Amino acid sequence: MVEVFKTSVQSVEEETLLLDKLQKEFPCYKINFDLEDCDNILRIESVNNIINPNPVIKLVRYYGFVIEVLEDVVVKDKTVVGRS
Repeated sequence: MVEVFKTSVQSVEEETLLLDKLQKEFPCYKINFDLEDCDNILRIESVNNIINPNPVIKLVRYYGFVIEVLEDVVVKDKTVVGRS
């Protein structure tokens, strides 16, 4: 299972802070940022567990950052289908 978030994280220092906090709180998740993406992506992967995004959102917001789940968008036959 993979969950992808759009964030307001912009610097390597902010990334490092949040990675430390997130990895301590969620040790069974593989967590990384992609700050080169226009949405400053936070990606969380779990092999064994379904990811509940709410505790992740709560923790990131606690440190003053904006975060929201980035909805899946599938392009099929030139029709865009979103996940709600």
